[in-house]
Amino acid sequence: MVTLSSQQGWELLGALHDAGSARVMALLEEQAGEGTLGMAGVRAIRAGATSVLSRSCGGEEVLRTVEATAGGQAVLPVEVLTALASASLPSGGSLDLKADDRLSWLRQLAAGSTVAELAGQVGYSERAMFRMLRSLYRDMGVRTRTQAVLRAQELGWFLSPPVG
Repeated sequence: MVTLSSQQGWELLGALHDAGSARVMALLEEQAGEGTLGMAGVRAIRAGATSVLSRSCGGEEVLRTVEATAGGQAVLPVEVLTALASASLPSGGSLDLKADDRLSWLRQLAAGSTVAELAGQVGYSERAMFRMLRSLYRDMGVRTRTQAVLRAQELGWFLSPPVG
């Protein structure tokens, strides 16, 4: 169970998801009247949570959700399901990532790596890395790093186990 009320909670969720061994129940702060539970819940699911629950829920509901999550079921509030169902996927959703390392690059960029850091990790010059990323963005139908990361999240590419 992870409370997602700070950046540290989101980072822990990502680390647990990357480890691939845990079913995680995310507890979210519900801000009255802002409708943020739905979007935060979608973000939590895309970041690796199995279930999502508002921190304002009662003990009985928390217990049922813990038991269901431990049993391999997902529990999501209606707001999260609605947000997931209404999310429109951009055209080009069937992009074939020709190499597993392209998805790895997107994951690293999403985690905050710079192009220079990424280039150093994969053994390319920074200039070559920029060219390869520009090609990837073009294939995805986007123009910027931020758009590429958002597109990958919208397409659910970060939901699968990390490559490598």
